[in-house]
Amino acid sequence: MSKQTIYNVGIYVRLSQEDMRAGESLSIENQKLILTKYVTEQGWDIENIYVDDGYSGTDFNRPGVSRLLEDAKTGKINLIIVKDLSRFGRNYIQVGQYIDYIFPTYNIRFIALSDNVDTANKDTSAMDMMPIVNLFNEWHAASTSKKIRAVIEANCKAGKYRATAAPYGYIKGDDENHLPVVDEPAASVVLRIFEMRSQGISPRHIADKLNEEKIQIPSDYYYARLGKPNPRRTSHMWSADTVKQIVRNPTYLGHLVQMRTTTISYKNHKVVKRPEEEIIVIKNTHEPLVSQETWDKIREIERSVSQGKKTKSGFVAPLSGLMFCADCGEKMRLGFNNTTNGSKKKPRKYIRHNFNCGRYNRNGKLACNSHYIKMKDINALILADIRSMATLVLENEDAARQHFLFKKEQINTRQTAEEQKQLHNGKYRLAELEKLIPSIYEDKVLGKIPEDVCVSLLEKYQAEQKVLSEDVEQLEAKLNAVKQDENDVDEFIKRLKKYTDVQELTREMCLELIEYITVDEYAKDRPREIHIYYKLLEKPLPHKKFLEVGKYNEGKETA
Repeated sequence: MSKQTIYNVGIYVRLSQEDMRAGESLSIENQKLILTKYVTEQGWDIENIYVDDGYSGTDFNRPGVSRLLEDAKTGKINLIIVKDLSRFGRNYIQVGQYIDYIFPTYNIRFIALSDNVDTANKDTSAMDMMPIVNLFNEWHAASTSKKIRAVIEANCKAGKYRATAAPYGYIKGDDENHLPVVDEPAASVVLRIFEMRSQGISPRHIADKLNEEKIQIPSDYYYARLGKPNPRRTSHMWSADTVKQIVRNPTYLGHLVQMRTTTISYKNHKVVKRPEEEIIVIKNTHEPLVSQETWDKIREIERSVSQGKKTKSGFVAPLSGLMFCADCGEKMRLGFNNTTNGSKKKPRKYIRHNFNCGRYNRNGKLACNSHYIKMKDINALILADIRSMATLVLENEDAARQHFLFKKEQINTRQTAEEQKQLHNGKYRLAELEKLIPSIYEDKVLGKIPEDVCVSLLEKYQAEQKVLSEDVEQLEAKLNAVKQDENDVDEFIKRLKKYTDVQELTREMCLELIEYITVDEYAKDRPREIHIYYKLLEKPLPHKKFLEVGKYNEGKETA
């Protein structure tokens, strides 16, 4: 390798957020001043100055470093100079790889001024110490990262709000903890979004509505308040994802939920979700925009099988996405029949809605049979069933509760009492066995019983203990389920009471009360089997499993 005499220098300077605490000594301008002065004194030419401001040294995906290395590989520069090794990087392996292998390959000289490292003079103590210095720099990065994380976590636990900006609908407060404060204009939009979503309106349809009304998107609104244009690349249109982010943000409940994400390590800055138990939640820190009831209702809607497709006219059928073919398990799709009525001179056109098996619609009778049913007929059937249950609740709520408990196929009071007695006896016997098993060992050691008797008794007691433990666990689960059943029925009754005077089936009502519905094959002049799976009352088969289990006939209701 020929020795260079003419150097085109690339000066590299870097400042991370952690380095800013060191003050002026590590500032970008101070680094430039020191290095520019040194290069001038040596009589070399400065080709370019490469800057990374606010970037960590553990990550080599920095724009300044990328340009520096590209220019080095193309021969634009042949000498790289930095203030010290830590400016180039704090990743021990990658720094060593560049200095020991990549730079020599391209005949690049490297100088770290403060560390006296110069690859043109390999026989120096500074070059011998370079691996240790690099290792120390990485250790420093790891140590600093741990300290910063600890401070951040402590601040979060103390209830200090760390976000750069509050979510749409709030602004950061001027108090010590900078807690979110309601921003009325945006808060009213947030409230509307939650209300629409709780009524079963999809995020896509909510976004469409906001766009129709020309409501500013959150980022446009934020920068407009600052009196600045929005610097982000955006379509300036509401999207379904934006709506989803809002209705899933627990900040609107009045809680601080922080440290939901983290990076893999101080070297790998990829953002990942933290485990649920590591998320820091401080409740009731600021004014909520949404009630817990509305929040829970939306979570339930999100778990629903229905996506609620909208027609070209903007109509969403109350049962859209909730109806399934009882034979193949496919969702039933909403179809339209254009029908002409009236006189020949003045015909009237109207659309008749109907549901049918999606597989049959696509592939015909070889794939599945017709499950055709008029939308008005199924709506009337469901409405009548809901009204009959609501009437039962109004007339005799206790009788309704017993009826719904029976519908859940739960055990009666006498069976519950018997199982409670079994649970008590089982726990008592387990306590006895806990004492008997150690005493067998003691009797054997003291010579009170022979070894073969000891082994026989131990095997017997341990087998009994294993069976009893399983029985006790099952009984406890059963009794807990009974308590939960009662809670579910009370919640279902509470929901029903809202629809005692209902005159027509609504989307919100269906999403609140119905898990899904299965519809039997269509046959003229034959009763149909339609099963309504009500939320909180039944535990239906997963709708995707209909294909695996075949036709499901249990518990069907004839319509």
